[in-house]
Amino acid sequence: MAMQVNGNYEHAGTDYAEKLKEKQAAEKAEKAKGAEAATEEKSSGRLSEPQDEYISSEKSGKKPTGLYRVGQDGNGNRKIFFDDPKAGQADGKDGRLGKGADGKGPRVSGDSQGEPEEKCVANTDKVDREIKKLKEEKQQLERQIQSASGDEKKIRELEKKLTQVENELSQKDNDTYRRQNASVSEL
Repeated sequence: MAMQVNGNYEHAGTDYAEKLKEKQAAEKAEKAKGAEAATEEKSSGRLSEPQDEYISSEKSGKKPTGLYRVGQDGNGNRKIFFDDPKAGQADGKDGRLGKGADGKGPRVSGDSQGEPEEKCVANTDKVDREIKKLKEEKQQLERQIQSASGDEKKIRELEKKLTQVENELSQKDNDTYRRQNASVSEL
């Protein structure tokens, strides 16, 4: 198969390349004009957009609108408290932590909602009785093991019960278990 190539190589592509160069030159000129305009605005002291800026309360001369602190509520859970200085000024108190009126201990104000303090009592008598019962059971099993000399099957059975009682006692005879199972009542 033979192929003949025409010797005329004029392409319209050269026109495209020239148009592209002209377009890029025009875009560069627009960018340069925009940069010059921005420089003029900055030098004249005028900004195109407002900008946020941090100003400390010391520099502004204004007092803060409120103070936040982390504390514990009546149940011991963490809570964020808001001490409103305006409310404190009306009462003659500042609502912050500091020395009490007697000058001895810290003064802690309640949260700003004005809720009265709750007074509660935790009673661990039930837990203490349960632990005492387990200790007595442990002593009784130890006595039974000592008295059952000779009967290996009974001794193994008593030792198994003793191990269970000791495990239960080790889980319950601590402050964490007492706190979790204490009965709480309000005064």
